Amino acid sequence: MGEPVIQVENLYKSYGAVEALRGVSFSVEEGEVFGLLGPNGAGKTTTVEILEGMRTPDSGVARVCGLDPQKSGEKFKERIGAVLQSTALPEKLRVKEALDLFAHFYSNRANTEDLLKRFQLVEKRNAFYSELSGGQKQRLALAMALVNNPQMVFLDEPTAGLDPQVRREIYAIIEELKVGKKTVLLTTHYIEEAERLCDRVAIIDHGKLIKIGTPRELKQASAGTTRIEVRLSRAPADGVLAGMDGVADTRTFEGTHVLYSRRPPQTIVALVKHLEADNNELQSLEMFSPSLEDVFIELTGRRLRE
Repeated sequence: MGEPVIQVENLYKSYGAVEALRGVSFSVEEGEVFGLLGPNGAGKTTTVEILEGMRTPDSGVARVCGLDPQKSGEKFKERIGAVLQSTALPEKLRVKEALDLFAHFYSNRANTEDLLKRFQLVEKRNAFYSELSGGQKQRLALAMALVNNPQMVFLDEPTAGLDPQVRREIYAIIEELKVGKKTVLLTTHYIEEAERLCDRVAIIDHGKLIKIGTPRELKQASAGTTRIEVRLSRAPADGVLAGMDGVADTRTFEGTHVLYSRRPPQTIVALVKHLEADNNELQSLEMFSPSLEDVFIELTGRRLRE
C-alpha cells in the first residue's frame, strides 16, 4: 500500500477558549470513502478546512496528496475538489456559466457538457442560480467540485437540510465516485449516510477522535447487546431499569428509556413484572440491532444529534 492520500497527525486548533480540535490523528487511503461522523460542533468542519488549506492549525501535521495544504498553492488546488457546508453563487449566474467559470481556474479540466449530463442539469443549463431548487444547487456544487478531475474530494455535510429524496440522489452520486475509485472525505451527522457510503468511519466528539474503523467493526463494539427503547407513563425510580436481568447499560433521552440488553427476552419479562408491581404502564417498546448510533451513545453518553 502506498502513501496515504491524507495523513493527519496530532492536530490542535482553538478559537479563543474553545478547543475545536484536541490531538486528532488519522489517515485516508487512495480510493477510500472516509467518514468523519459526529454532532454539530464536534470539530468535523475545522478538520476539513485545515485539510483544504482554508484554516491553519495551531499545531500538528496535515498532508493531502503528499502536499502541505498551507504551502503548496496552485499545485495543491489542482489536486482537490470540495463541497462546502453551504455554496453561494451570484443569483444571476447561469448553471453552464458557473461550470465554465470554475473550469477555467484549472489546467486539468473535465468536459462541462459531460458534467451537466452526469448531474442531471442539462435542462437547467441556462437557468439562473436563484431559480434552482436546493437539490439542484447541491448537484451543481458537486459538479463544480469535480470540474478539475481532482484526486481528492472533500464533502462537508453534503446532504444537510435536504429532503430524503434529494439526499438519496446525492448518495447515488457519492456511490458513483466510490465506484470510480475517487478518494472522498465525507463529514456527516447522519448515521445512515455513514453506514451506507463509508469504507471507514472516524467518530469525533468535542474535538477528539474517539473511535475509528469500518462500520461493521464499529458496530461489533456493541455486538451481543440489543437496544430496547421504552416509554412509560411514569418515570421509574433511579437504578431500577439498570438492575434488570440482562441489562448492561441504560440511558434516558427526552422521556425515552434506552436499555442495552445481553438477554432481551429476560429483560422484557423483568420489565413487565416490574411495571405490574409498580402499577406503571408501558406506552411503547421497540427493539433494535446494534448501530453506529449505539456505538456513539456508548462512547459519549449522548445521541448524535442532541
